Order: sequence, then C-alpha cells, then structure tokens
Amino acid sequence: MAKLRTRKHKVVLARSRGGDAGITFMLVILGIFMFIPMYYVVIQSFKPLDELWMFPPRFYVAKPTFKNYSDLFSLMDTSVVPFTRYIFNTVFTAVTGTVGNLFFSSLAAYAMAKIAFPGGKGMFRLVRTSLMFHTTVTAVTSFILMSAFKIIDTYWAIIIPAWATSLGLYLMKQFMDTHVNNSVLESARLDGAGELKTFWVIAMPMVKPAWLTLIIYSFQDLWNRGASIYIHSEELKSFNYAIQQITAGGIKRAGASGAATVIMMLVPIMVFVISQSNIIETMGSSGMKD
Repeated sequence: MAKLRTRKHKVVLARSRGGDAGITFMLVILGIFMFIPMYYVVIQSFKPLDELWMFPPRFYVAKPTFKNYSDLFSLMDTSVVPFTRYIFNTVFTAVTGTVGNLFFSSLAAYAMAKIAFPGGKGMFRLVRTSLMFHTTVTAVTSFILMSAFKIIDTYWAIIIPAWATSLGLYLMKQFMDTHVNNSVLESARLDGAGELKTFWVIAMPMVKPAWLTLIIYSFQDLWNRGASIYIHSEELKSFNYAIQQITAGGIKRAGASGAATVIMMLVPIMVFVISQSNIIETMGSSGMKD
C-alpha cells in the first residue's frame, strides 16, 4: 500500500515533489505579475515630475520625493467643501451600506436556503438572472424609483441600493446551502429557539468566511464609488469624487494624482489582507454541493 503524504499531520494530495515545485513556481510568477501594478502605483507617487513622464517608464525612483503628497494635501485645503466632509460621506455610506448589505443578504439567503416557502426557487432564479445585468443597464429605472421615493440627493440614494445586491444574496445562499447543516437547525428549533435566533446564533457563525468576503466586496465597491447621478449637492459627494476633481488639472497634477491613488487603495488592501484566508475558502466552497 502506498504511504500517504502528510504535512503538519494533515494528509495532502498524492503529487510528486516535482509537481509541487512546478505549481509553486507558477504561483510565484502569477503573484509577481499581480504585484507589479500595485508596486508601480506606489513608486509613481514618489517620483518627481521629470521622472513621471520618462519613456520607457522606470520601475524604480532615482530621486524619491514626498512633494506629490504635500501637493495633494495643499490642493485639499483649497476645496470649497471641507475635505473632512468628503471623507465622512465616504466612510458613512461605505460602513452603513456594507452592514445593511450583510444583514439583508444573509437574512434573505437564510430564508431561501433553509425555509421552504412557495415561490422560493423561482425567486432565486430571478436573483441569478439579475447577476447578468450591469448597474448601468438599470440606472434609468433606479433613478425613477428613487425619484418616486424622494431620496434623490440624499445618503439613502447610495445606501439603499447597496443593501439589496444580487451578488451578496447569491453568495450567501450558496454558502448556506453547503455549510449550514439542516439537522443542527432542527435541533435548535426543538430546543425552543426562534428563527431569528437560529439564524443569528447557529447559521451565521457557520458561514463566517462568506460574510467576511461579502463585507470586503461591498466595502470596496462603496469606498471606490466616484461621481453618482443620484447625488447633486457638493456636500454629499464622495472622497473619491473629490480626489478625481482635484487631480484633473492636467500634467502638473500628475504627481498629486499618483499620491491620491495610493491613498484610495490603502484601506481596501488592508481590509483584504486581514480577511484573505476567508476569501480563498469562500471562493473554493461556494459552488460545491455535499
């Protein structure tokens, strides 16, 4: 009988060491190609103007400078609306939208996955179909609905659509189908737990990787949100929109634009690094059935 290969007391796939080395080499090469764009954005933010426009571009900085960042903050001070207001708008809508998306997507996914009700399968088919439509396609309809509810030019115009995303519902539903055991839910109900308690105390801890992944996707989308057709008042616009307006001044603001790009990508990267292991587990499991 062939001896099973183990690593840290766990059985691993029966591949040769050469196969493992080849896969590792390919992953390293792919990782380098994925890292290069982020590295290039960072070094661009430290280049003086004469190095920014060199051709072919250099992947190093000969004379690093912090002037791009100082120029960016100087431009922020000239803004009509205090820049802290733009930051507050983005943080408020990103956090509120993400929390609401997590709660409503998880609650609806639990109902579709674990509670039998008439029309449940048909509703989920509609959710899957809606994944094919980009938000640009539905923009006119969304604008008409928001106008009818009188939420145009308010925070709700950004937050409410973020609470009802097809991707969030689909992700949570698929994960609950595969990772939440029906017998465990039945035991909780027999012990007297209501549906809300069963959902929150039993089901949600079982799908932690899925809702951490949903938090990252939702937060990243809202954080990077730029100009919106639903927001007209300057004091309600986002940090990303303000950065775009400041850095749209031509060649002389190219350095400040590079610094702004780095600042905008820092927060999503930190959130991703903290939860990267859960994202990998979710992507590997959400499409599988027991």
